[in-house]
Amino acid sequence: MFTLPRNVWILTLILALAMSAGAMMVMVGGLVGTNLAPSQGLATLPVAMMIIGTAAGVLPVTRAMGRVGRKPIFLTVALIASLASFLAAVSIYVEYFALFLLATFLLGIAISGFQQIRFAAMESVDLERAPRAASTVLLGGLAAAIIGPELATLGNQLLPTAYVGSFMLMGVLCLVCMGLFCFFAETHRPTPNSEPQKVDIKDVLCKPSFIIAVSASVVGYALMSFIMTATPVHMHVNTPHTLEHAKWVIQSHILAMYLPSLFSGLLIAKLGVYRVIAAGLIIYLLTIMVGSIDSQLINYWSALILLGIGWNFLFLGGTVLLPQTHTAKQKFQVQSINEFAVFSAQGLAALGAGALLFVLGWQGLMLTSFIIICCQTFLLAWQAWRIKSARISQLSGES
Repeated sequence: MFTLPRNVWILTLILALAMSAGAMMVMVGGLVGTNLAPSQGLATLPVAMMIIGTAAGVLPVTRAMGRVGRKPIFLTVALIASLASFLAAVSIYVEYFALFLLATFLLGIAISGFQQIRFAAMESVDLERAPRAASTVLLGGLAAAIIGPELATLGNQLLPTAYVGSFMLMGVLCLVCMGLFCFFAETHRPTPNSEPQKVDIKDVLCKPSFIIAVSASVVGYALMSFIMTATPVHMHVNTPHTLEHAKWVIQSHILAMYLPSLFSGLLIAKLGVYRVIAAGLIIYLLTIMVGSIDSQLINYWSALILLGIGWNFLFLGGTVLLPQTHTAKQKFQVQSINEFAVFSAQGLAALGAGALLFVLGWQGLMLTSFIIICCQTFLLAWQAWRIKSARISQLSGES
């Protein structure tokens, strides 16, 4: 791990700071929404708008990176994230919900650029070290798990209006990210004054490995967002748990999302990416079981810990598998399709979390999650069967 190039470590530090913004939004987005939204059913809309912004930004951001390189776009999205944070602070101060939604949408667009950090890290090394590079960058989330919620609570005490100071601090943090991107060595240098070539990717879209890679990331991120977005609102509004309890649960969850990166890259190298993805699905089933048993603090904490570990296995597995499905020329098109699918599904999940929570309750939320996992398990088994059948046919043809 320590033999990785400087680029990977710079990107790890940047991701740690950048993901703190997302962690803080998860912590306070629903709470700010509860205070500003015209109805409680719209409490999670700010978090959903952030994720919708991420989905909306994926295609233009990846296309721009293909045209001008990754570094200029990284610098741009860091600036957008900072401006969006300051705009969010203003919107909370003037109690304007629509303006807060605009700020979270712009923050989501910036996050779509930050999500490309893991691909830039893998481009900085050879194919053999790509899983280690990806898992190392994701370790930056460990710092985000601490920094993000602490920004929420520390900033909450800086100014009289709740959470205004939190978003002011987040804006400063994003400016620091912009400065750090200046030390990033470009990994994609397009040909000057040339239009990007149209590349046919129909062969990639039909591959079982591509379907597994994308679906693992989609389900991993969407279901994580679905449960995580609803948890602090449910704990703080529908149960007698305090804001400190919710903060502890979310911090523990985010730590659990990224701490497995210490060994999940090695697990992929040792057991294979498909087994790690399958393990992620099993852990998600355990999440639902633990979360359904009781409403004690230990249940929420344990369920969110398991949710974080399952997300790591599914998302990292999908991320590592994706580059194995396409050629270098197909890279940006395939990555944009993957990112758009992931964050569109995550946006729908976050948007539906609040409504389903108030309509179906916590148990209904858990049942919906169980159905999704069952569908993904079936899809994984089907695509694994397709891969096995293709190998058998190939061996029969050779003999």
